[in-house]
Amino acid sequence: MNRENTFKSSLKDSLQGYINEKQAVGYSFAKGISMLRQFDNYLCSLPQNTTELTKEIVLEWTKRKSFEATSTQLGRISLMRGLAEYMSRIGKKAYICPKSLVTVNRYSYTPYIFSKKEIASIFYACDNFPASKESPNRQIILSLVIRMIYGCGLRISEAVNLTISDVNLNEGTIFIKDTKFGKERLIPMADTLKKRCREYSILVLTGKSDTSYFFPSPFGGHYKSNTIYGLFRKVLWAAGISHTGKGPRLHDMRHTYAVHCLKKWALANRDMTNCMPYLSAYLGHEDLRGSQRYLRLTADLYPDITSKVEKNCSWLIPEVNWHETY
Repeated sequence: MNRENTFKSSLKDSLQGYINEKQAVGYSFAKGISMLRQFDNYLCSLPQNTTELTKEIVLEWTKRKSFEATSTQLGRISLMRGLAEYMSRIGKKAYICPKSLVTVNRYSYTPYIFSKKEIASIFYACDNFPASKESPNRQIILSLVIRMIYGCGLRISEAVNLTISDVNLNEGTIFIKDTKFGKERLIPMADTLKKRCREYSILVLTGKSDTSYFFPSPFGGHYKSNTIYGLFRKVLWAAGISHTGKGPRLHDMRHTYAVHCLKKWALANRDMTNCMPYLSAYLGHEDLRGSQRYLRLTADLYPDITSKVEKNCSWLIPEVNWHETY
């Protein structure tokens, strides 16, 4: 047993067993472990020990605090549901939270869609980003990562986790695996991006036998998502694009890719009914609903092409607010 995961409450065996099960199927479960430690401390603070995961305990521990977001509360509820289901499978009594106990408004965020001029300014700022003694290839890596996110609609986690073998420089394709929804996909790159990848490989990866990552960190492993996000905020300032804690965000580059793609199709009078499945597959969405919301955003941002969008695909446009589609 990992000493760091040692629990002390009356449910300690169930907590550790749940962790073991999650890790056995490939989850690191780091955040879950941290939350279970908090839950274990809560159980130890109760006046009476119990070998059951009762409804009263679950509802009290998952109660929303005045200072936290509903999504944070939902994380605790989801964890308790998973723990209860595990305990039930091994024959222990546990209250399983109904999935409708709390719902989160997933449509509250409106992404920032960069203009073509702003995208050009971002690329210029990346190309002229200051060098770093600790990370001599930082500006080269940053420049290509940002272009990949926009040019291929990638999630930042998908980009930084790429291995050298995932990027086929001859075919000009990127193999995306271990994604959010388990949607492995092979993405073709534009010729300009393929050329940049080849130049990047010569500059950064030649002779790098100590790494398998396409974007290697000088400290081992690969560049982290948070590191790229922090650098992106500096890029926005350099590009003259003001931002706050609410955005624009790095993930908005992915949203921008989708909207720009739809705008191009609409102006070319493409049949959106046929095009949408391709966009959904390209972005790695779980289903078409994730991509359909880009249609409404495209129509809202570009009123001059609204008639084209609605003519070709009005039945596809959902009457909902925006969902931050990852």
